[in-house]
Amino acid sequence: MSLVELIGQADERGLAASGLACLDRCIPLLGGDDEVLRPLWAGLADDAGAAEWGERLEQVRGKLGGEFGAGDGGDGESDAGGSGSGEDEAVLLARRMLAAAPVERSAAGIRVWADTCSVAALRIHRLLDPLKDAGDSVDARREGRTEGMSPLVAAELRRQITVLELLAGHGPAGLRPALEVSTEGRRVLRAVVSRRSRRRG
Repeated sequence: MSLVELIGQADERGLAASGLACLDRCIPLLGGDDEVLRPLWAGLADDAGAAEWGERLEQVRGKLGGEFGAGDGGDGESDAGGSGSGEDEAVLLARRMLAAAPVERSAAGIRVWADTCSVAALRIHRLLDPLKDAGDSVDARREGRTEGMSPLVAAELRRQITVLELLAGHGPAGLRPALEVSTEGRRVLRAVVSRRSRRRG
């Protein structure tokens, strides 16, 4: 199945894990440490965690700094760089992922957020990939048209699909391997950001 189809069929836990994993991989752009999202991951393991999602989310936002209001959640970014650098745009997209996270972990709200995070994470990887992605948009990638993908985008698409498949196939038991997949992706993006910083220096 394509990524779009997997998101369409996922349950509330799978959707929350999908959105959280996308955000987790992009944490290096927000200056967060590797453990900052662990409380949210832990809350996905049982149904009781749904009630504490909002409180834990606000704690994460506090640790990462900045003001996260509804106005930050828009989706007006293009795949190509705008007025700032690609990394500036990538940081903005990552901030919007966090801003758009719903305080209430309901299936409807989480589904919209998971889809938003999927698009934003792919755009971020496209912006930061030193090799050009040949596709017109990330939407085509999400629908299964994968010809000419750049390596960073291909790896991110693969990780998004893997996380959803793990949760669909194993339920709560899929959370640990999903977190491992996300951790690997975070290390890759952190290395990419570090290399770009060294080149600028």
